[in-house]
Amino acid sequence: MSCNSCSSDINSVPKGCKSNGSCGTGDCDKLSVFDWLGNMALPTGQDPVNIVEVRFKNGRKHFYRNHENLSISIGDIIAVEGNPGHDIGTVSLTGELIKVQLKRKGIENDSEEIKKIYRKASQKDIDIWTASRDKEYDTQFRGREILGRLGLKMKLSDVEYQGDGNKATFYYTAEERVDFRQLIRDFASTFNIRVEMKQVGLRQEAARLGGIGSCGRELCCSTWLTDLRNVNTSAARYQQLSLNPQKLAGQCGKLKCCLNYELDTYLDALSGFPRQDIELKTEKGNAFFIKMDIFKGLLWYTYKENRAKWFKLTLEQVQEIIALNKENELANSLEEYEADITEVVKAEFENVVGQDSLTRFDTPIRKKKRNNKNKSRTNKNQPKKAVEGQQKGNQTNRKPSEGKTSTNQPVKKPKPKPNPNQQKQVQADQKPATNQPNPNKNRNKKRRPPRKSADDTKNT
Repeated sequence: MSCNSCSSDINSVPKGCKSNGSCGTGDCDKLSVFDWLGNMALPTGQDPVNIVEVRFKNGRKHFYRNHENLSISIGDIIAVEGNPGHDIGTVSLTGELIKVQLKRKGIENDSEEIKKIYRKASQKDIDIWTASRDKEYDTQFRGREILGRLGLKMKLSDVEYQGDGNKATFYYTAEERVDFRQLIRDFASTFNIRVEMKQVGLRQEAARLGGIGSCGRELCCSTWLTDLRNVNTSAARYQQLSLNPQKLAGQCGKLKCCLNYELDTYLDALSGFPRQDIELKTEKGNAFFIKMDIFKGLLWYTYKENRAKWFKLTLEQVQEIIALNKENELANSLEEYEADITEVVKAEFENVVGQDSLTRFDTPIRKKKRNNKNKSRTNKNQPKKAVEGQQKGNQTNRKPSEGKTSTNQPVKKPKPKPNPNQQKQVQADQKPATNQPNPNKNRNKKRRPPRKSADDTKNT
């Protein structure tokens, strides 16, 4: 059995989930159920269930009774009883699993609430149904404009037309009670249909609209989660999560439903831990709780006087200290308990199959720095010419190797150091007189070329 999105088009190209028209669940829509009893025959003398489950827009499902015993299978489009008129939907479940679904939702088989099936949808019914579905987006847009004009504090989240196109249900969310009598009149006169207003919660709104969660998957409420339970902040406290509303809230603005998934596991693990308000009395002073690692069995404590350092203790050590304090005895300092902890050494990675370690990128690779301190000092303090001269002097002052003559390598004698008293006298003698012109005064002016002598002209 295949759904509409997986059927092939004119060019026989598969669509949807690429299963070539053989879906295992019967369809690819939200909240679909796999009929695992579909291929099993009924026992002798037992009549099949004449109730089917019909799916409408955004996962809305209802049960309908098949009075005329029509041959209906999963994926068929049928016309069912509406209020008023008729509605068009798709069959999502048949067979013995209907009894399980009725029991889960608290509906009896002979209940009068179950409406009846009229017929299988004809092509005319399908055309009217698709035409009315195409008008939903425009109706929602114009409905929000009417809401803004009336100034009502409510949000119009979705619009769903009935299969015959004579009625539309407007889903809205509001924090307070809203008087929308004038709104219904405006909707009825604008769209020429019967109007039904239905208020939904924020979680139901997110389930109808759908979306992608922070985990990267589709929202649980729009795919498989049907019972939306309340979530408290205590679930985050038990799991040692930060009480940050931006991280704990989902797209609906409420706390995420997935906070309840692992809550029972954490509560079982916390049964052996002491209360966090218990202080440890030691010889060095009282210590209070900071944080814990539940599944590793580690707790961190610090002294009241010196809160800069945290001490890591095991669960057994903390229970031992609490037992000593109950007997009015002081335990040793936390430094001694921390020194006694024997950390478990992780086994090294064994490259058996020929693949790399998964933690090879965890520790950054640091490059070794070259020791260029001497070079940087010489380059900064001395000019380039002096450095080059010094390097040449070092080459000439090298001793000749054995078996070679030193005739081609002249040796420069070191210059004697000048006397500082003589330098002062020379500098005093070289000072220019006050009457003499300043030589730097005309430095920027253009210099005239020297005059050629008679001997130079003869040579040329």
